[in-house]
Amino acid sequence: MRAHLLLPLLLSTACAWEAGEGFAVLQPSLRAAYTPIAGRDAGDGYQRLSSDFQVRVMTARMRLERIELLGNAGASGPTTFDPSNPPPGYTICHNGHCDREDGALIPYDQVAAELAGGGAAATTVATLPVGELDLLAPETRELECQPDCELPRITVSSGRWTLTALRLEGTVRDGRAPPRFEGERPFRLELTQANPSAEPVAVLTAELDVPSDRANAPRVVMALGLELTPTVFDPVNWAAATPGPNGTVDLNASENAATRTRLLESFSELAPKVEVEREGR
Repeated sequence: MRAHLLLPLLLSTACAWEAGEGFAVLQPSLRAAYTPIAGRDAGDGYQRLSSDFQVRVMTARMRLERIELLGNAGASGPTTFDPSNPPPGYTICHNGHCDREDGALIPYDQVAAELAGGGAAATTVATLPVGELDLLAPETRELECQPDCELPRITVSSGRWTLTALRLEGTVRDGRAPPRFEGERPFRLELTQANPSAEPVAVLTAELDVPSDRANAPRVVMALGLELTPTVFDPVNWAAATPGPNGTVDLNASENAATRTRLLESFSELAPKVEVEREGR
């Protein structure tokens, strides 16, 4: 008789413990750098481009406002209901109901109907604020999570990197003979998002596959990386850019709009790198 009395109490305690515990814990870090390519060394700090122009970068700074990790609780997991295998968004199923992560008790038939109807749209799992980065003085920076590094049951499927400022300075020269222009030309680009509601300078994306569940080790050590190399300048026709009165190619100037657009398009094609290791708590 005593065992029968204790069983409901144990089940209730298990529900409360599961609902309050994250399925995984993020430990994110970031390293962003401008990295010359050994095979493109043209001397004097210059790097050869595929266009035969040569570029030397002397300033490379950006403001990476945030990295958003996105996921979809319905993107993976079972499509038919099995009480012994709770679907994403639920912690435990027993006694005719499943405990949802927000504490609600959902009947079996409603959970089964949700699975049959497909998953919800992608949602922001965590936001990682970053800030100013100097790509010529790279550092590994530990990141915080908003609202929390504890993740619900979900699969993190992508990352969205929002850049709100970019500053590039350097010089360019032509490696052809005869050259398309003589000597060295300084260049500069300085862009800033006008206000929070305006379009960002660039948005980069990275594909991920990081399940947050009971089947994988709970600590997610996530090393995020952004590597800017001379290849970002390959598509730019530097001979078409117009120098100003002081000889500097100002990519912010209206006459260089086409050159600026092509460089930003190339920049937006950068693919962030993500390395993930799973560890115990």
